[in-house]
Formats: sequence, structure tokens, C-alpha cells
Amino acid sequence: LQAEESAVSLWNWAVTKHTGAVISDEQRAKLRFVACRLICLCEGSDPPEGTIRRQILMSMKTGKGWIDVGKAGLADGFLENAMNSIEKLYAKLRKGSEGEADIQVHRADVEKSLFKVLSYQAESAVAQGDFQKAVMCVQRCKDMLMKLPKETCYLSFLCYNFGVETYEWKRYEQSSFWLSQSYDIGKMDMKYSVGKEMQAKVLRLLATTYFEWDCSLYLDKALKAISLANQENLHPAGFFLKVKILLKSGASDEDINSVLAEFTHLEMSLDFCLNTAKLLLEHGRESVGFDFLKSVPERFESSLDLGKITLLHIEFLLQNKRELLAKQKIEEVIIGHYTGKQLLPEALNQLHIILWDRAAKHYEEKSYSEALHWYNYSVSFYTPGQIDQNLAKLQRNMASCYLHLKQVDKAKEAVKQAERCDPNSIFTKFSVYKIAVLENDTDKAMEAVIEMGKLAEKPPEHEDKLRVDKNTGSNLLSLAAQIALENDQQIVAIKALEYLSEHLQDCRQLFVSLKCLVRLMLSKVMAENAEERDGDINSILTYLNLAHKKLAESFTEDKFTGDMRILEAHWFRKVAWNLAVQFKDNPEKMRDFFVLSFKLSQFCPSDKAVLIAQKTCLLMAAAVDLEMGRQQVTPTEQTELFSEALQHLQKCKEIWKVLKVTGDFAKDPTDTLLLLYEFEARSKLNDPTLHNLMESVWEQPQIEIKTLEIIASLAMESPARYPVLCKKALKSALNLHRKQAVIDAVKFSKCLHSLINISLPTGLTDLDTCVLQEVWDYFEDALSVVSSTDAYPEMEILWLMTRAWNTGIFQYSVGKYKEAEQWCGLGMRFLNHLGSLKKTYE
Repeated sequence: LQAEESAVSLWNWAVTKHTGAVISDEQRAKLRFVACRLICLCEGSDPPEGTIRRQILMSMKTGKGWIDVGKAGLADGFLENAMNSIEKLYAKLRKGSEGEADIQVHRADVEKSLFKVLSYQAESAVAQGDFQKAVMCVQRCKDMLMKLPKETCYLSFLCYNFGVETYEWKRYEQSSFWLSQSYDIGKMDMKYSVGKEMQAKVLRLLATTYFEWDCSLYLDKALKAISLANQENLHPAGFFLKVKILLKSGASDEDINSVLAEFTHLEMSLDFCLNTAKLLLEHGRESVGFDFLKSVPERFESSLDLGKITLLHIEFLLQNKRELLAKQKIEEVIIGHYTGKQLLPEALNQLHIILWDRAAKHYEEKSYSEALHWYNYSVSFYTPGQIDQNLAKLQRNMASCYLHLKQVDKAKEAVKQAERCDPNSIFTKFSVYKIAVLENDTDKAMEAVIEMGKLAEKPPEHEDKLRVDKNTGSNLLSLAAQIALENDQQIVAIKALEYLSEHLQDCRQLFVSLKCLVRLMLSKVMAENAEERDGDINSILTYLNLAHKKLAESFTEDKFTGDMRILEAHWFRKVAWNLAVQFKDNPEKMRDFFVLSFKLSQFCPSDKAVLIAQKTCLLMAAAVDLEMGRQQVTPTEQTELFSEALQHLQKCKEIWKVLKVTGDFAKDPTDTLLLLYEFEARSKLNDPTLHNLMESVWEQPQIEIKTLEIIASLAMESPARYPVLCKKALKSALNLHRKQAVIDAVKFSKCLHSLINISLPTGLTDLDTCVLQEVWDYFEDALSVVSSTDAYPEMEILWLMTRAWNTGIFQYSVGKYKEAEQWCGLGMRFLNHLGSLKKTYE
């Protein structure tokens, strides 16, 4: 009992909330579903009459609810429950009846519910595509109409709705059945009929169904249905459909004229009459169509919109290639325009469209004089001095025709009028540009293309009337560049392409534009003096940077494939490489091009060739940064250059690691260059990690003497000052010299010279004994080599003798007589090895 009360409460709550639009139709259907199932679960073995009636009502409404929300499959079970409950109710009522009269009363009571359930089952079957079941349910309903005549209207409407649904699904056979049923049911009881207007509507749809199903096969049925519809209720739609069917059937002009005569007195709108005339003319019935069209003005004498008739007349004259007659009609309209018979604005706009379309057709056929004739018709409707954006477009179109006819002065006048009407239009600027290029007026052409570029940046404010799309600016700039190139105006073409590259969204078009720019600017640079090149080289750098930026952005563009990206990247990286090599006399530009070549190559597959190119680009960029840092620049600039060099080197080292795995690079100097460049950059930046770097260097077994000597030199090259590292590098180099099978005396002498210089600075007297001993050993080494070869440079022997002697003198001056005697003696030992200079110093 409690569950039953809850179910009823839920049902009532759903009704209340739906009435207040608190819950949706589907939510209500779900609540009804729950409530109805609860009621069914509470049913006893012999429920009272009231409970059964409630179950019938709830099951019916729940089923209908599911149908209404488009879930007919869920409705069937509830509608079946309703049918079962109706049978139970009827059995219960018969059981309690006292005679035949009572039974008839109960049957009538039950049949109303049965009719409703059957109609719902028919709805569900149609929704689920079960035609046979729907037919069976409707037939049972139809059989019950004798006892339930008031339901005639409802059942007729239901069948009409089925006909509409199946017509929309293009199930014409089913649709024709349901519409025929609707019409037949509507005739069964005139007292409860749907009315003549509805019957005519049903028949019109039935005729349309036959017409669209198979006109040749069901033509007679379609004509019969539409004729019946027009008998039931004369309506313009019925008239129009009958004409349509007759035209399709190939009826004679006489038959069609007779139908038109039938409807002479029918109240129809002007648009409806025009559509009828259009239908006739479109089916090639010119005689009937034009006659009907001529009769229309008489019916609408007081209408202000009679211009529509003239427009339709002109359109069909043009479509049937009767251009001369169309021109006569247009000239009549122009005369009327200035004699108080103006067209309404909407009709006048439509006429302008017709005139422009005809002019455009002649333009495409290169009949420029004829196109001008039609444009002049359009101009005739504008008053002198009138300012209108459409007039500006008209004048621009006329200017194009004049240019093709080589009538430049007339073209200039037309463009002047366009400027007066719409000076801020990109189209107007383009027209100015075209004339400037043709007249070889470079300054004016440049001015116009700059204005076009600026306008392309702005969103169109009023150009929507001219149907401007987002690519208009780009398309016009592209055309401007093409016109300039065709007329050998390279500078103007470059400017147009520069603006174009800024606005193009399509990657493929953008890269074509950038390639063209690079080629044009390169040819310009090659023809210039060195002093004039800087600005143009910077422009090429800008183009390549834009290419790099767009390649990075192109990953989001579906139409631009990976293969396309790789091809473009290869082209631009090679160009950047070649330019770097070409501009070797300009270190800064050379570096920038190498860096760009590296960046662009990152969009290419990392094969061996690309990796080698990347490595070389970064090495060269680092080398240029170091060279520029050695020049006389400010400390801040030096720091920036050396830091950039380090960044390039770090990337290069990573690439070199990968590259070395791909092959034999034993003779490749990259390791040495990386070491020297990194040492120089870090030493001049006073980098604290420099000593860590050098620890790994000292451990290298294959390090070359030359490398150590360069490290020593760099360690003392301003702003670096690392005497300890310098000395260590020279000592390592000297050791390697000693290990040679045959010592190169010249190289040995230079290395030793540098080592002694760094270890025994000139002018210092207060030297540590250990230092002096170390330097003494170097001199002994020198004597050893000098004694064993005649190749030791005499000037180096002289220098060693002088340094040893002077060191002894310095020792003597500070009272270290023993040490002074030793060093002077050491110097004397070198004297014996002098050649031509020996006598001078003895």
C-alpha cells in the first residue's frame, strides 16, 4: 500500500513539475516510467476496478510519453500492459453486469480507451518503421469509428501526420497509403469531418507524393488528387502544383492556358504570380509564360512593386539570348527612373546585380566594349556627385575594361571617381596601382602598394557589401607583385611581396612568395655596390627568419604535409648556407646566415649530410663570434659575443656526438676546433669551469703539439690571463717535442722561448729558487738540442744566451754572486754555438 501511494505521489509530482516547466519531456517520461512500474508491481490477483482504470491511464500516458520523446521502442511494453488491463476491466465489468444493456454500456466505456491505445500503438509502429503493424492498428481504429464518430477527426489527422512523416523519409508508397486513408476517413462522417481546407491540404500532399515518387507512372493519380484538392478548396498552392504536374506531363499550351484561366479570379500575391510565370518560362513555355507575365500588371495596378515583373521579364529575355529586347526593356526602366516611375530600392538593387552579371559575362569573354555598355546602364541610375561604395566598385570595373581597351585616360578618370566614392578601399588602391605600374610611375606604384599593405592589415569595416573574404588583401597583393614583375618593376614587386608574406595564411603560398622575394632581392644585391648592400642583406635575413617562423607554425596546418615542410626547409637552409659563404667579407652577416641555416635544418630529417651541415654552421658561427670578440669592442659586447659562441659550441658538441657514431671521422679536426673555441670563449669570459675543462685535456693521449701551443697563446690573450694554464700547456708541448724521433729545432725553439718567457718574466729579480731551477732546466734542454743539431735558429741561440747572461747580471745586482756566476756561465756556453755572431759577442 505504501509503495502504491508513493507511485501515485511520484506520478502527480511529475505532472505538477512538467506543467511548471521545471522538468523536461524526457524527464517526465522517466518519472512516469518509474511510477507506472511501481503500480504494476503492487497489483494483486484481483485488483478493484479503480486500480485497473488507473493502470490503464498510467500505462497509456507512459507509452505516449516515450513516443513523444522519440523512444518508441520503450512504449510498446506499456501499451501492451494497457491492452491487457483493458481486457481485465471489460471482463470485470461483464461479470458484474445484470443484463445486455449493462454490457453495451461497459463495452462503450472500454472501447474509448481501446481506441486510444490502438492509435498510440500505430504511432509507435510508424516511428519504428513497422508499416504492417501500424496499418493493422489503424484499421481496427477505423472499424471502431461507427461507434466512436467523434474520433473521426483525430484519426484523419493521425493518418495525415503519418503521411507527412513517411513523405519526409521518402517512403512514398507508405505516404500515399496514409494520405489516402486520411482523406477517406475525413469523408466518413461529415458532422465530425476535418473540413474542406484540411481535406484539400491532404490531397495536395498526396499529389506531391505521387509526383515525386514517379511522375511518369503515377501522373494520372497525381492529377486526380490535385483536381480533387482544388474542388475541395481552391488554393494558390493547388493551382501552382497542378501547373507543375501538367508541365511535367508535357501537356499542351492550350491545356495549361485553360488551367490558368480557371484561376483568373483566385486571390494570389504578386510573388506567387511571378513564381508561376518563372515556372512556365523555366520549362520552355515562353508563349504561355510571357502572356501570363503581361497579364500580371493588370491584376496589381495599385502595387508599388511592379518592377519585379519587369525584372523577371528582363532576366528571361537574357536567359533566352534575346539581349536586344532586354536592352530595350532596361532603357525603358532608365527613362522611367527619371520620369517618376522609379523601381523600389530592393528591385533596383536586383537590377544592378543583373546588369553587373551580364557585364561580367562579357568581360570574361573579353568583350570589353560590350561590358562597358552594361556597366553604363548601371551608372545611369546614379545621380552626378553621388557617393556610394557600389558606384566605386562599378567605376573600378569600368577602369579595368578601359585598360584592356588601352584607353588609359578614361581608366584614370574612372579610378578618380572610385577614389572620390571610396578612397579607403583596398580595391581602389589596387586600381590606382595598376595604372601607376602601366605608366611606369614607380613612386606612385610604391605609394599605392604601401597603402594596400596597410589596408590588408585592417579587418574590412564596410566591404561586406562587396563580399570581401579574409584572403582578399593577400590575393590583391599577389596580383600586384605579378603585375610589377610583368612590367619589370622589381622594387615595386619586392614591396608587394613583403606585405604579401606578412598576411598569407596558406603555408604553400607563403613559401612561394618568400622564395620569390629571396631570388629578387639576391639579384638586386648582386647588382649593388658593397656600401649599398647592408639594408638588402638585412631584408633577406628577415625573409629567412619569417620562413623559419612559419615552418615552426606549419605543424598545425593539415594541408601542409611533413614532406612539404622538409622540402621547404631544405631549400631555405641551403640558401642561407650559400649566402653565408657568399658574404664572408661581412663576418656578422655570415654568422647570422650560418645560424639561420642551422635553425632551418632542424626541420629536416637528421641524416648524415644534415648533421654535418649543422655541425659546420655552428662551428662557423662560433668562430665568427670569437673573431668579432677579439676586435676592439666594449667589454659588454665581448661578453655577449663569447657567450653566444659558447651556446653554439654546446649545440655543436651534442650534434658531433651523434655524428661520430655514423662513420669514421679520425682525420676530422672538429674535436680540436671545439676544444680551442671553447677554451677561448671560457677563458675570455673568466669562466670558473675552465680548469675542469682543461683537466680532461691534459689526459688526452692524442693531443697535438700545435693545439697545446694555441691553448698557451689563448690563455694569455687579453682579456684572458691564465699564466699557470699557459705554462702547463707549453710544458706539455715541449715534452711532446722531445718525444719526436727527430726534433724540429725551429718549432722546439719557439715553444721553449714562450715557456721561458712565461716562467721568467723580464725585469723580475726576486725569483724563487725553485722557479730558477725549473728555468735552468729549460736552458739545459735547449743546450742539449742546440748541441745535437745545426738547425737551431741562431737568433734563438742568441736570445737564450742573452736571457741567461741578463739573469746572471740581475742576480749579481741583488748580491747573489754564486747564482750570478752560474747564470753568466750558462750564457757563455751558448756563445760557442753562435755562428756569424760569435765574434761580435766574444
